[in-house]
Amino acid sequence: MKEFDEKKNSKNIEKKLQPNLSKDEIISKAFQYHLEGNIAEASKYYQFFINQGFKDHRIFLNSGEILKDLGKLEEAELWIRRAISLKPDYQIAFNNLGNILRAKNRLKEAESCYCRAIILDPDFVKAYYNLSTLTSKDENKIWQIKLFSESFLQNKSKNDQSIIFFARANILHKKKNYKESARYLKLANQLKILIRPTNSAALIKNSKSLLIESDKANLNLKNETNYPQSIFIVGMPRSGTTLTESIISMNSKVFDLGEINALERSFKEWKKNKKKVDLIDLYLQRINKKLKLNITTNKWLYNYQYAGIIATQIPNSKIIHCYRNPLDNILSIYRANFPDGNEYTSSLVDCAHVYLDQKRVMNEYKKRFRSNIYDLDYELLVKNPDEEIKCLINWLGWKWNKSYLQPHLNQRSVITASDVQVRSKINSKSIGGWKNYKEMLKPAMEIIIQDDEYKDL
Repeated sequence: MKEFDEKKNSKNIEKKLQPNLSKDEIISKAFQYHLEGNIAEASKYYQFFINQGFKDHRIFLNSGEILKDLGKLEEAELWIRRAISLKPDYQIAFNNLGNILRAKNRLKEAESCYCRAIILDPDFVKAYYNLSTLTSKDENKIWQIKLFSESFLQNKSKNDQSIIFFARANILHKKKNYKESARYLKLANQLKILIRPTNSAALIKNSKSLLIESDKANLNLKNETNYPQSIFIVGMPRSGTTLTESIISMNSKVFDLGEINALERSFKEWKKNKKKVDLIDLYLQRINKKLKLNITTNKWLYNYQYAGIIATQIPNSKIIHCYRNPLDNILSIYRANFPDGNEYTSSLVDCAHVYLDQKRVMNEYKKRFRSNIYDLDYELLVKNPDEEIKCLINWLGWKWNKSYLQPHLNQRSVITASDVQVRSKINSKSIGGWKNYKEMLKPAMEIIIQDDEYKDL
């Protein structure tokens, strides 16, 4: 997604767009571009609409969502609240406001927003799911009774039924009713994969092609001191990457980019332009327009595929490879209900294949670029954080500070599937959790144990 610079666009927007468009025509064009995924153009029309003095709750809602995706949570919250001021019974806006507030670690307020959305629309399944992901000691909330009622499934689409099953599984998991949780997880993912077929083959194919590409790439010998330090936190989803970024970003000089797909897009542009401009310069153009700090972290989920490209083409870069027990990792992925682009996560078999492919390519990159890559075992990290974090900070070449041991106090915004968990003190509660779902995980286990390293699982 290209960054939408509101001030820059507002100056030239009337020149680029037709000034005689009616209110309805502007809205129509904005929604059309948004549906097509052309966020940059949609944003221009949203801003043009606002500049004209028009007001529409949908425009403020969509603008807020774009700003949230860009990590501009303060502005996003403002736009969503403006949508609510125009339409006080706007259940979608309350749900989306809840998502923004939870990213800002305002969990109680987020919970209130989700509950408000349900009051306004008792069939709004996304709000139920969002509530199910929050930590709560109250097991008898009215919304939970509604969630588990058979009537709640009536007249629901397959997608909504899938979300309901994920939510039920979350509640049952917290109650340690793992057998029933597993049943709903299977139902949820079976429906989800019917709607969005797996993309595991495409992911694995991309891994192979990038291995070949990294062989062809000549080492970029530019002076590293001329470039900011770029830290790439790579690994499977739910492997500890969010926790790692929280630890590192306790350093005040670090700007955490989160899950931003800037490298892959820069790489494609680099290839398209036949490498006339260095990849590092294209990458910095995407992330560094307003950045004054000299260290960035990037934890986009599939940067592990680009480890060879990073090592050869991004001067002053470091790669932290996060990994954990494969069955704990696969269980966490299978439970997460990831958005589009992660379709393989609805299949335990495909999760296993992607996990092993990730391990294979990272092992290969470590042979070639050992000094660029740091191994971070999630189990060791949460069991012995003092020692593991000190080793990590030492490898980065930074001065030690006790604040690195308290990432739960980090006030940064978090927009990932681990946004709630990362607010807790480092703990090992999830270690070995796969054993509670051993029967469900058998299809994945049969594949994983074929790897010599995991044959005794």
